[in-house]
This record gives sequence, structure tokens and C-alpha cells, in this order.
Amino acid sequence: MIRASLIAIGLAATPVLAQDCPPAPDHTERLTQLIAEAQQAPTEMAGRLISNQMWELWADAPDEPAQEILDAGLRKRRAFDLLGARTDFDRLIDYCPDYAEGYNQRAFVNFIRQDYELALIDLDRTLERSPHHVAALAGKALTLIGLQRDEEAQIVLRQALAMNPWLTERRFLVEGTGEEL
Repeated sequence: MIRASLIAIGLAATPVLAQDCPPAPDHTERLTQLIAEAQQAPTEMAGRLISNQMWELWADAPDEPAQEILDAGLRKRRAFDLLGARTDFDRLIDYCPDYAEGYNQRAFVNFIRQDYELALIDLDRTLERSPHHVAALAGKALTLIGLQRDEEAQIVLRQALAMNPWLTERRFLVEGTGEEL
């Protein structure tokens, strides 16, 4: 009886398993529309407002527990509790391995820590799950710059800017390194 109770307590304390996480909301149609709007935006301010709407889509977690973990990690990252943020994003990925933003946010934490190799792995995972994640593309470009892989960085940066020409990362674009925008 005591053994069964201890096992039940242990199971209740284990993290929620990935099969419990529903699929992430499919915002493909809306994101495609926002990318088209960003490409046509007449001003930088209009482009930034559209970018903010993209972030709202990416940060829409699959369910309430995932949203709570994501939000906790974001709060910790903003407070520069990078270890705490990384732990939260690890939990989010364990719970929802198909949710792109968990990888993207963990990549950002690793980028801040200047662990560019780990950041790059998670950015690639983000883009496998969300190929039009403009911010992840821009982050990948910056990460490649951090790794001194400048030629690759310029290619990726151009891909991101083709989707959203108003990204602040455009200041890293080197003229004459490929097709100009």
C-alpha cells in the first residue's frame, strides 16, 4: 500500500508527457497574410506593427499549461534569469516538442549566453517546424554572424528580409554580397 502510494505520488510529480500536448494552433494563413502586408508596408512603423502581430501568433502556445511555461520563461529571460528561462524552455520543449516557439526562445537564451552552436541547433529546429518564422530566420542570421559564418549569414538574412524588409536586423546586411533587395 505504501509502495503504491509512493509510485502514485511520483507519477503525479513527473512532468506532463509530450503526448498530452495538443498541436500548436495553425496560424499559417494569417502569417502568410502578415508577411504579404509587411512586404507592402509603407513605413518602418507600419512594418513594426505587423511584426508585433507575427509575434502574437508565434507566442500562441498549444494549450494553457504550455502558455504558462512559455510566459514564465519569457519573464525570466527579460529579467536576465537565463538559467531559469532555459529551464522553462526545456520544460516547454519536453511538453510540446512540435511547438516551434519553445525552440526559438531557448535559442534566444543561448544566443544571449553567446552559445551560438546550441542556438543554431534550436533555430534550425524552429524553422523545421515553422519555415516562415521570420524572427527565427533573423536570429539564425545573427547567430551565423556570431559564429563568423558571414557568407551564410547574409543568405539567411536576405531570406528573412524578403519576408519582412522592416526587420531591425537589416542593419547587418552587407551590400554587394548577393542579390540586393
